[in-house]
Amino acid sequence: MAKNRINKINEEVRRELAAVLRELKDTRIPLMTSVVAVNVTNDLSYAKCYISVMGDEETKKKAIEGLKSASGYIRREMGRRVDLRVIPEFLFELDDSIEHGAYINKMLNDIMKGQHNDE
Repeated sequence: MAKNRINKINEEVRRELAAVLRELKDTRIPLMTSVVAVNVTNDLSYAKCYISVMGDEETKKKAIEGLKSASGYIRREMGRRVDLRVIPEFLFELDDSIEHGAYINKMLNDIMKGQHNDE
């Protein structure tokens, strides 16, 4: 399958998956859960979903458990929303890039505040 087509599928699945996650009523999945990226295999059998969850390690672990238990529902919903001949099986993996970026941003702000206080 052409790389450009897979990229379009990845983006469409990411966008629709984010919408489905906002609608989930599982209390293990916090509101601050984001879909960072999705990589669908060429045969459309699997979609590796990189998920960012703000919170402590226990919150993140519970969020992934909640997503795994809701994977059947998620797959059905995605079948209604995405026009693909095969709906992939969703594999969820934690991604801390957003949290890491927020930490670096905070550190940079702290450094800048320190420089302004020295003046």
